[in-house]
Order: sequence, then C-alpha cells, then structure tokens
Amino acid sequence: MRKAWIVATVAISSALAFVMLLVVGVYIVAGNLANGIGGGAKALAKGAVPAAYSDLVQKWGNLCPAISPALLAAQLYQESGFNPRAQSHAAAQGIAQFIPGTWATHGIDGDGDGDRDVWDPKDAIPSAASYDCELASYVKKVGGNPTENMLAAYNAGAYAVIKYGGVPPYTETRNYVKRITTLSESFAAPVGRVDPSEQAAGAIEYAQTKLGTPYLWGGTGTAEQGGRFDCSGLTQAAYETVGIKLPRVANDQYNAGPHPARDELLPGDLVFFSDDLTNSRAIRHVGIYVGGGYMIDAPRTGAVIRFDPIDTPDYFGATRVTEDGAKALPTPV
Repeated sequence: MRKAWIVATVAISSALAFVMLLVVGVYIVAGNLANGIGGGAKALAKGAVPAAYSDLVQKWGNLCPAISPALLAAQLYQESGFNPRAQSHAAAQGIAQFIPGTWATHGIDGDGDGDRDVWDPKDAIPSAASYDCELASYVKKVGGNPTENMLAAYNAGAYAVIKYGGVPPYTETRNYVKRITTLSESFAAPVGRVDPSEQAAGAIEYAQTKLGTPYLWGGTGTAEQGGRFDCSGLTQAAYETVGIKLPRVANDQYNAGPHPARDELLPGDLVFFSDDLTNSRAIRHVGIYVGGGYMIDAPRTGAVIRFDPIDTPDYFGATRVTEDGAKALPTPV
C-alpha cells in the first residue's frame, strides 16, 4: 500500500513538473511568435456561426467590400446571440434586431418568397448586410477605414461620420466600432498562427491550485460554495486572476479570441466540447489546455478538478483568449 502511494506521489509530481515546463514554454513561444500573423479572412471559423445560418452569413457577408462574413457574424452575435426570436425592450426584433421603422425602410426579401419577415433569418440576415452596405455607400467619400466608418454610421448616423471626416469623437461610437471589429476576429478562420496570450501561464497556475477540488454545478469558487467550480466557472476564475473577465458560460467564452487549430494549441488556450460540432452555441464543456494533449477541467458532478485528455469525439475547438476579445463580448447574450 505504501509503495503504491509513493508511486502515485511521484507520478503526480512528475505531471506537475511537466505542466510547469509547458507553462514556461508559453513565454518562450510568445517571444518566438511575437511577429507572427494573426487575424482572420473571409472564411468563418469552424462552427462559430450556427449551421442553420452559416451559409447565409458567408454569402451575404461578402455583399460589399466594407463588410465580411466574420464582421456580419459579430454584429448578429452582438445584437441577438443568433436568436431569431429575440426582442428587446426598445422593440428591436429578430436575429438582427431591427426596430420596426428601420425594417420598414431597409428590410429586404432575402429568400425571394414574396414577403419581408423580420423574424425570418433568411430575410433578416440579408437585410442586415444590405443595410450595412447602404450605410457604407453613404460614407464612401469619407477618408479612413471604410468598415470603421460604416460601423460608426450604424451607431451614430452617416451625418456624424461625414461631419467629422471619419469615426466621430463619441465614446459610445468609438467603443462600438472597436467592439465589433475585435469581436469579428473570433468569427474568422485564422489565416496563420495566432499570437499566444501573455496571461496564459497565470491562468494555468491558478487552475493547478484547484486540482482535486470537487465539482459543483453553477460553482464560481465563492466561499459560500466552498470554493468549488463548474467547468466555465473555473476558466472564468483562472483568467480573472490575470485581469481578463470572461463571460460566465462556455459557449460565450468561445468568442473571447481567435481559434487556433488543434496542432497549434498552446498552454492556456481554452478547449471546448459539444454534442453538435457545427454550432458554437451548443458548446457544453470547457477546459484549460496545458499541453501534451491534456487540459485541466472541472468535469462533472461527483468528479474533481483534474487533468483530462482533449482528443475525444466531442472536441469542438479552441480559443486563444485575448484581453480585447473578452472585453468585446456583450454582457448578456
């Protein structure tokens, strides 16, 4: 019995030493990739847009040069979380959150069935793209970035953009432009390696201190909960210790940065799991990657926070968390 205990202790110590080497490696890789290529292109990241709307977003997101599928996806996510039945207190309706007056003027029959239905994504998504492009045409002679000018016109009106010769000096408008352009990066398929997060090592270090803690559904680590966590509560708390505020639930955490491929994972990346590999809104589990094909996660009721392999049939993808990406996320979606 004592021999088995010694073997187990040595194994755990070796595993922790291995993880610490990986954590140190984050900083080495960060230095090597500091000048790497990040960002996105025209293609959408895998599963970032629910499959029911992906083709629509891909098609209509290329309607004019001022927009892209990723930018259109970011707007839809910001407006409704891809909920076609969403309705705000201000009477904004549908997946694109048109108010009735704007819909009456700018809604189009996107699917050619003879009607314009604000509740039908096949009309609302094309209408959102069409409206963006119409705004872009209003401000096309203004200097600067045409996409930023279009977003500013969406928020503050075309007149303000023309008056100030670009994004107007309104805090709300400038925040909106930054939020949507940043958020669009999490919907775009990366065209090269994405830069590692400087905070990754700290997030892993925190998660390590919680190894062996019993799982609690809805747990966020408070004293009242005995310091216990569920999966997204753990990842949220780990990144909060390094100054990054993530949303509470896993499927929103997926949008906190760009998405590295499986063979590009680095320690600190969030890794996600789902029973529907075509829809990030269906994600049900998240962990923190530590390298070597393993993550630290809070798996389920009756289990403890532990190391688990990530290469399972329900592996959905990963997110390299960025501070700007997390800040861009809408607070309740």
